[in-house]
Amino acid sequence: MAEVREYHEPLISQELWDIVQDIRKHKKRPPKQMDTPNLFSGLVFCANCGGTLVLHRAHTMKETQNNFMCSTYKKRGKEECSSHYIRETQLKAIILDDLKRVTHYARQKEKLFAEHITRKNSDETRQEITRIQREIDAMKRRDGELTALFKRLYEDNVLGRIPNEHFRLLSSEYTIEQAKLREKLPKLEQRLEPLQNSLTNVAQFIDKAKRYSNITELTPEILRLFIQKIVVGEKSQRYSRTAEQDIWIYYRDIGLMDTPVEQEEALEALPEEYETMDISATDLTA
Repeated sequence: MAEVREYHEPLISQELWDIVQDIRKHKKRPPKQMDTPNLFSGLVFCANCGGTLVLHRAHTMKETQNNFMCSTYKKRGKEECSSHYIRETQLKAIILDDLKRVTHYARQKEKLFAEHITRKNSDETRQEITRIQREIDAMKRRDGELTALFKRLYEDNVLGRIPNEHFRLLSSEYTIEQAKLREKLPKLEQRLEPLQNSLTNVAQFIDKAKRYSNITELTPEILRLFIQKIVVGEKSQRYSRTAEQDIWIYYRDIGLMDTPVEQEEALEALPEEYETMDISATDLTA
């Protein structure tokens, strides 16, 4: 039976489909002490160990006391990582505020925004693309060399030019090396694809900013439509209630918005009430 793909006009975009699947992937039944699921499930990560931040709620705690903490720290203790503690209400406020400002910037200063993101991608992303592509090319060349070597080795063994013991030893080495290459190659290619796509997705981000021009609250759909991941740093003074703490927000299609240039340009585009606010890494107080 023949299979016909993409014959009908899709009812929803591929992007929306992917977002729904991502929400379903991270959706878990909330524990008894949680009235609602974790809004940030699968999105928040530790800046030091790279592990996820887990949400802690309890009936004995006020809503303002609900907090995120590094999963590595909770499982293995301070020998492996630190807490990276941040309250849920703080994180919600930071993300909503930053999302409003960045999307406002994209709408009001569309050309400037697109030029800056393209320039940033050119300087940072292209270097990473070049590095990964070179590594992929080198691995593919080596894979081809190993195939040719194995073929020649087999012929030499059949013709009696090398003893069976040498053939087994060398063929085993070639096979192991080739297997490692073929395991690593797809992972590198998987890393390369989103980087290449990010170079051409500024227009897509601006279009979303125009479609969602009145974001008043965070939802799982809004979060995953605009944000790829959130990275939480440790406080400059651990356990301090007033120490600074950095948050890095990686947006879909445009990446991290955290350079001084971006902050200045964004502030120019924002309404008066935002003039004294920062646009990226945020200082937190309890």
